[in-house]
Amino acid sequence: MSVDSAPRGRIDKRAAILDAAASVFAREGYAQAGVDVIAVEAGVAKATVYSHFGDKQRLLRETLAAEADRAAEANLAVVERLLTVGEDLPRALEEVAGQLLECFLDGHSRALWRLVTAEVVQFPDLADVFLGRAASRVNQALADRLLALAVAGRLRVEDPALAAEQFGSLLTGGLEARTRFGTRDLPAAERAEIARAAVDTFLRAFAPDSATRR
Repeated sequence: MSVDSAPRGRIDKRAAILDAAASVFAREGYAQAGVDVIAVEAGVAKATVYSHFGDKQRLLRETLAAEADRAAEANLAVVERLLTVGEDLPRALEEVAGQLLECFLDGHSRALWRLVTAEVVQFPDLADVFLGRAASRVNQALADRLLALAVAGRLRVEDPALAAEQFGSLLTGGLEARTRFGTRDLPAAERAEIARAAVDTFLRAFAPDSATRR
């Protein structure tokens, strides 16, 4: 065995366990999820799960952290597209809004949300995992992009963080009802309409000439 093969194998096993745990926790909930089932789906021995994570509570936290990081990276990649919006700001915002919706409605993101909302009463620190590693990072990045657009005279934004939060709320505020708490997939046309309406409302509030458009 080479010097690098053992660490590489350990990293691969850890990743496989986290992926399996995300699926099992999302499917069965924390209380019903069995470490033995997670081990089988990860293709490792049950003892290997414990050697990596110690107990099921730590496995849950690390699973949520990994899923939050994955969701954050996907969202951040979308937000960075606001660095170059071109001449048509509404169209650029609609494209970003639509892609953010795709990220939010992605299976991993929905599983993360279900896990947090289901277990946060029992484990209150899970809210910090989700907010700190995903929501807060994305909101800050979006706030930075909106501030840059304001400096360039494309938007009228006094509080970029609040504007970013409101942009996100316009996009996602009605999704629980529309998706029937995640049991209904939204057609592409419906997602596009949500993005268009969110951007239209946002620009009525934050476009430089908004006072004359109301």
